[in-house]
Amino acid sequence: MNTTETIENPKKSILNNLTFQILIAMLIGALLGIFIHNNYLPNDAKSFSDKIKMLATIFIRLVQMIISPLVFTTLVVGIAKLGDIKSVGRIGGKAMAWFFSASFISLLIGMFWVNFLKPGVGLKLGDVDLSSASEVTDKTKGFSFQNFVEHIIPKSIVEAMATNEILQIVIFSIFFGLAAASIGANSKPVVSALDRTSHIILKMVNYVMKFAPLGVFGAIAGVFAIKDAGDLLITYKNFFASFMVGIASLWFFLLFVGYIFLKGRMTILLKRIVSPLVIAFGTTSSEAVFPKLTEELERFGVKDKVVSFMLPLGYSFNLDGSMMYMTFASIFIAQVYNVPLDIPTQLTMLLVLMLTSKGIAGVPRASLVVVAATCGMFDIPIEGIALILPIDHFCDMFRSATNVLGNALATSVVGKWEKE
Repeated sequence: MNTTETIENPKKSILNNLTFQILIAMLIGALLGIFIHNNYLPNDAKSFSDKIKMLATIFIRLVQMIISPLVFTTLVVGIAKLGDIKSVGRIGGKAMAWFFSASFISLLIGMFWVNFLKPGVGLKLGDVDLSSASEVTDKTKGFSFQNFVEHIIPKSIVEAMATNEILQIVIFSIFFGLAAASIGANSKPVVSALDRTSHIILKMVNYVMKFAPLGVFGAIAGVFAIKDAGDLLITYKNFFASFMVGIASLWFFLLFVGYIFLKGRMTILLKRIVSPLVIAFGTTSSEAVFPKLTEELERFGVKDKVVSFMLPLGYSFNLDGSMMYMTFASIFIAQVYNVPLDIPTQLTMLLVLMLTSKGIAGVPRASLVVVAATCGMFDIPIEGIALILPIDHFCDMFRSATNVLGNALATSVVGKWEKE
């Protein structure tokens, strides 16, 4: 990628700007959804929501179609270019040190604000349908750290690619890349072919991103058609306001750290990742921007071998927004049910979340699954997950965007260290 490429092309019409198109799509989607919600019967609104959300489903599936081959080709080529196990270990060590530090601080921020603001204390939500939690709690059966360890090793790379198990693909790609590097010149034709393939896939990203405004439009319209955002925010004002304080604190921390390490380049990075941030916010899927984020970070100037190594790991180990939400939501449920949790117990919960939350980025509603499993471990009623389900979509918008910021920052900082 050309690292001297300008941030914006001044000759480009604003109407062709992807970020502008997405923002307009979000606005129109919200207005249409609110109109349907206010003027149609609930069943008709639900039918409309199911149909319009197909636009979001199509866009996310198009992205998912690209992720597996992109992760495999770029990671293998990146490791082959690194050349040896020592280099892989050096970057991997920096990556894991950053990921676990960021995760720990994110969890602490959630723990601090939920204890300080106490949004669950005295809350009574008598009309909450506890049975609605079954969709999430059913996924916690057999959920344990042992199952996670067994899950990260792929039985078959074909199966891992078919199900978009990013962490499993990463494990296979690391072994493949190291093996390719170890046999030297004999592997050059294969590495060269994979390198060219990765560039073709990145070109596909440009085509897929043209559908992003439609996908965001469908996602937003579908949500607002069946949910009265105003009523929800009034009902959950303490929870949502407290959550927003936590997310704002996390953003402040991430941006502060970013400016420490990247200095003036941090502003350029933010300009680069505006589109991925907005797409993640609108679709509530950080996975949906993986290919676009890869492309933007390379344009920002991070070496392709660092991007290809860091981002797949980050999507499994560095979901900062989700981590902050996990402690916040778990302790919130405990507050609602008057389950006493002293500080040592909460710190133990934090460590459990550090371990059990890794590698589940591909699990639908992953944050809620981990929260439900954690509640079960600490004798907090699992059905309490139903308390936050109605507002969870709006929280997910913010935590998905935060996940993207955290991974972009981690990749950029490690990329800077590697240059030095």
